[in-house]
Amino acid sequence: MATALTSENVHDAWSALMKEVRTAVLLTVRNGRPFGSHVPYLFGSDWTRAYLHLSRLALHTQHLSVDPRLSLFMAEPDGPEKNPLALRRINLQGEAVVLSPDAPSHGAIKERYLERFPQAEMMFGFGDFALWELRLENSHFVLGFGQAFTSTADTPARWVHQKVERVATGKD
Repeated sequence: MATALTSENVHDAWSALMKEVRTAVLLTVRNGRPFGSHVPYLFGSDWTRAYLHLSRLALHTQHLSVDPRLSLFMAEPDGPEKNPLALRRINLQGEAVVLSPDAPSHGAIKERYLERFPQAEMMFGFGDFALWELRLENSHFVLGFGQAFTSTADTPARWVHQKVERVATGKD
């Protein structure tokens, strides 16, 4: 029997995935339907805050300006030797706001972002780009078969195993 994972184990797995995978799929709302874009990201101290450097000319930024609801999805890279159904992946939901250049955290976040993505330095000089803060409320993290966990922003360090409820069929 496999050993049950603790919240600390799950947090360590989340942290490893975030270091390994530098881009995510940002899902915004376009005309009432999901719209996906590929974006580089930076997380705060836990999964409840993420930061994107977005151009207001991009469709996903225009969508967020109208409807700030979003989902952010990351997954480990697939490969021929891997079972695609067992890949580690996380789906986060929340809302986005522009991070004001006057915000006390702006300078530190910009510095951390440029450490992770030095190629973005030139874009910080463009007037149409801004840092956006994703205020994430819910997470669903899959580590493999039978290893799905949820967490909320109220208790971000607490990961709860997702139990699949058995549907009564009348046939046992």
